[in-house]
Amino acid sequence: MTVMTDTAPPGQAAGTPPWVPTQLELLAEADQRLVRTVDGLPAEDVGQPSLLPGWTRAHVVAHLALNGEALEAVLSAAARGESRPMYDSPETRDRDIEELSSAPAEELRERLLASTHCFSRAASAMPAEHWRRRFERTPGGPTFSVATVPLMRLREVEIHHADLAAGYSAADWPEAFDAVLIESMTRRPYPQPFRVLARDLARTWDFGDGQPVATVTGDAAALGWWLTGRGDGADLTVDADRLPEVPSW
Repeated sequence: MTVMTDTAPPGQAAGTPPWVPTQLELLAEADQRLVRTVDGLPAEDVGQPSLLPGWTRAHVVAHLALNGEALEAVLSAAARGESRPMYDSPETRDRDIEELSSAPAEELRERLLASTHCFSRAASAMPAEHWRRRFERTPGGPTFSVATVPLMRLREVEIHHADLAAGYSAADWPEAFDAVLIESMTRRPYPQPFRVLARDLARTWDFGDGQPVATVTGDAAALGWWLTGRGDGADLTVDADRLPEVPSW
């Protein structure tokens, strides 16, 4: 997971950023879909491989639960006028995921559900002026605006839901999320500049600095999936020799 950079427009006044309510609405719906999928998995299927190398579905569910708890803690601290990192260290994060992934399927389901409720309550209780506070992913690292947390969580839920390989794929993402995801990916560094054209949304986005050297065309969901470093881009077309290089997410 790559933490996104701040998204506040220059000169944005203090208060709840205008994009936060929309992202929280999308997240509430995404949480419901995710919980239904996980609840519907037979216990024996939870330990089966996911689409992420080296991770089972249990690892993905454990990560989603712990990520929700970590971001809830960030929000709760910000609401008190404080700041706390998401994780104590990358090693602690990885160890906690590994440990929780070995828990019984019912415990994983309960932990995931609880994390969605706790995050939602924390976001709803956030004083408007505290969305502008800062936090670290790990101590001593770069700081990020608390206003980026709803999008961070939304991407985690939707992308990793598809990673479960349990009947939900990028093709099931709502169009509103497709657009949010692609837009958020424009803020990452790329070796060469390129443009994407989402046929179903009739929209284009530019990636990287400079004049685009290629245009990648496809449906928004397929573009979003490819921009996260997933899939082979077989559903996309490009007016160059090959698809541009994109970093994994």
